[in-house]
Amino acid sequence: MSYNNIMDTSRNEILIGKSGQEKIKSKNIAVVGVGGVGGYVATILARSGVEKMTLIDFDKVTSSNINRQVVALLGTIGKSKVEVLKNQLLEINDNMLIQAIDTKLNAENVASLIDESFDYVIDAIDSVSDKVSLICHCKKKNIKIISAMGAGNRTGVPRFYLTDIYKTHDDGLAKVMRKRLRAEGIDSLEVVTSEDKAVSVGTTVGSISYVPAMCGITIGAIVINKILNEKMEDL
Repeated sequence: MSYNNIMDTSRNEILIGKSGQEKIKSKNIAVVGVGGVGGYVATILARSGVEKMTLIDFDKVTSSNINRQVVALLGTIGKSKVEVLKNQLLEINDNMLIQAIDTKLNAENVASLIDESFDYVIDAIDSVSDKVSLICHCKKKNIKIISAMGAGNRTGVPRFYLTDIYKTHDDGLAKVMRKRLRAEGIDSLEVVTSEDKAVSVGTTVGSISYVPAMCGITIGAIVINKILNEKMEDL
């Protein structure tokens, strides 16, 4: 049996039709932070048929990442996360155009990394200050952005959902972000947060395989459904 290098989207098209698949294919999406949450977001988007993606992260794979990150395997330890993820996504669909940027997004370089060419930006950054820089930039430029809130220090069966940052509760990261964004004059932000309270475990954040994955999968599902629900005049 022979295969070409372009992903077979026929099972997607049963549900969303060829027109829906074309809408997904046409989008240009940036995923900033490709660890526990962001790696799953990118994978879901690629398997859904997104063919243009920019991955931004400065980090290398470590052994402590293996319990929860799609990029982390014994054979990828020490390698650039964005390069590993790029190669993994191309194994899903070799027709993808992927820009892997091995750098730390911050206030100084955000304007050079993120522009209006992106249909959606996914914020899966850990650093509060860098998250704020990305969000403020996107809001100023009217670039659609969805931010991941806390996914650490949680077990149980994860329940993530989309809401506005100012409607979040029982999320330590969201609480800090609300204060910072209010000071920056940001009055709204779509975020994915959990209904589950974090547990107190000390200074090092604990994480188990499925919680960041569920957060990332939820964000991916939200983005795909937003794309499919766009009106023609918005395209």
